[in-house]
Parts: sequence; structure tokens; C-alpha cells
Amino acid sequence: MSQVKRALTSEDISKCRRAIQALRPLLTDELYHEAVSKTLADNRQLIYIEGNGEAAGIAVFETGYNLFRGKYIYIDDLSTLPEYRGNGYAGILLDWIFEYAKQQGFDQVDLDSGVSETRTDAHRLYLNKRFQVASLHFVAKL
Repeated sequence: MSQVKRALTSEDISKCRRAIQALRPLLTDELYHEAVSKTLADNRQLIYIEGNGEAAGIAVFETGYNLFRGKYIYIDDLSTLPEYRGNGYAGILLDWIFEYAKQQGFDQVDLDSGVSETRTDAHRLYLNKRFQVASLHFVAKL
């Protein structure tokens, strides 16, 4: 079984670059390290599964507490490199997060996912992992 690792060093974060950019293509090589450093400094963790010296799949999640959710984990990013898709890496990362949430006493795990026909496999995975469609997410860009 593939081992989930925490990205704790600059080298680990570098290993995750392509997998993050597969989901966030506007995050250029020039912006990558600063953006990830800011993200991780804001109460987030980056975990990954390694394949051939780089991250085959990644997840970025934050932890927090609010009046609506209680003590929660919110998954910001979940991505697998195209050449590694179909190997179950996203499911393994989700299972790791669920186990971490149980061990740490979190009340729930949340995520948002874009809606398009290219997201069908991701949505199938989320439903198979017992996520429920609980709300619409509204955004006002400024």
C-alpha cells in the first residue's frame, strides 16, 4: 500500500509541484514556492503519495473551528497527476485524512468541487467516500 507522507521540507514541497499544478495550472513555477509557503503558514497541511521521486497525488487541507461546522477539516486541494490516475491515490489520501480527523477529534471533513463533465470521476469518488452534497457555494469576486 502506498505510504502517505507529510510535506515538511522545501524538498518535499518541490516534489509536490507538478501534482499541485495539475489542479492549479495558473500557479506558475515562479509563484509556486511562495504561494505554497503562504498556504501552509495559514493553518494548512500538505500530504502526498510519492511515485518515481515526485508526488503522484497530493492533498492540502486546513483545520479549524467555527459555529456552523464545529471542529472541522476542509480539503482545499486534492490532485493526482494524470499518469497516476486510476491507482486509488486520491482515495488513499482521503482515507488518511478521515483517520487523522477521527484521531484528532474533528466533527467533519468538508470539500468543495467544481462542476463540469471533467469532474465526474472525482465526484464519484467523493460520493463513494460518503461525502454528501450539502450546500451551494457562492462567491463574489472583488
